[in-house]
Amino acid sequence: MKMLHCIAYRRLHLLCFFSLFLILTAGATEYIVSPFPSDQAGASINGEEVVKLKDFTVYWQFLLWLALVQISSMLDLLFPAKLIFAIAGYRVADHSNALDNLKRKGIYAFIKARPGAYVSEIASNMGLNRGTLRHHLKILEMENMIEAQRYCGKVRYFQNNSTYDEKEKQVISAFQNEMTRKILSNILKEECNTNMDLARTIGISRSTISWHMKQLKELDIIEENKEGKNTIYNINPVYRNTIEKTYVKFFE
Repeated sequence: MKMLHCIAYRRLHLLCFFSLFLILTAGATEYIVSPFPSDQAGASINGEEVVKLKDFTVYWQFLLWLALVQISSMLDLLFPAKLIFAIAGYRVADHSNALDNLKRKGIYAFIKARPGAYVSEIASNMGLNRGTLRHHLKILEMENMIEAQRYCGKVRYFQNNSTYDEKEKQVISAFQNEMTRKILSNILKEECNTNMDLARTIGISRSTISWHMKQLKELDIIEENKEGKNTIYNINPVYRNTIEKTYVKFFE
């Protein structure tokens, strides 16, 4: 709501600015004509005395108004660093205002506790309809408090401010799927690493295993090697430490 008020105030400022710009920057000349005016302003008809009082063009008012508009948008800035950014044309995000809304505060807390959560998951757990949820997610994104990551057709949300690097976000997103988590766990523990063994251990079809492996290979999380007729799956060494830490932290 505060953001909407802020937008309304800015629009009002712009409207006032353009109105005053048209009025104050106009040139004007004032005359006293005696004994009577003619059709041509300031012209003498029968030798009357014409006195030109003032000829002025207002430009300094425009600069003053521009400064006032800028200052009015900075009233809540208390620190010199923020003042510099505002003068340069940047808006400093106030995260405390973004979290004044209880629903938005709860959404942020949910994403912080469960990184990689997606819209339907958040909506179901918090009892929100998706329209309301997307509205609050958009505000949190605008305030740079969360960021979105697309994985396998789903948009997942993470706490921002460089909380997670790209590898961590990919691994966390992969782990959110239960079947993918079981596959990675079995390979990580070296209990089984072939399509047939994984299908038998987890209790799903080999085609389902192949589908999950395709997604993991596209992310470079999994590597495959041929040994005769068998395809051996291994975790990419680049991701191994991230996978181990993520599994222990969130899922073990």
